[in-house]
Amino acid sequence: DAIPAACFTHPEIAMVGPTEEQCIERAEKEGWTLGKSQGNFRANSKALAEGEGNGIAKVLFNKDTGKVVAVHIIGIHAADLIQECSNAVAAGTTVQELSMMVHTHPTLSEVLDEAFKGAVGMSSH
Repeated sequence: DAIPAACFTHPEIAMVGPTEEQCIERAEKEGWTLGKSQGNFRANSKALAEGEGNGIAKVLFNKDTGKVVAVHIIGIHAADLIQECSNAVAAGTTVQELSMMVHTHPTLSEVLDEAFKGAVGMSSH
């Protein structure tokens, strides 16, 4: 599940882990609750400066353990951004841990920061 994939389209698309539908099925089968949080490129100053405000980063996680199950990104440099998420899935990192990590400002990585913080009820702004 920790192998990232990317499509070099415009905008770029990248993902790690199963699709949202597969995550829903897995959660039901294994008896855990699926959480979902999103970060938006339209709220990111770097994306706006690049004229690329369209896009999202969606984090799917196990609400019981906080572990990241999958991440899907559509937007500028999605293929670069997915690496942090792939590492998180491989290492079993939780959204709680990720929400407390510093992301450089102003960079596109803050789109992920927004999603990680949203997963635990925090705001990045």
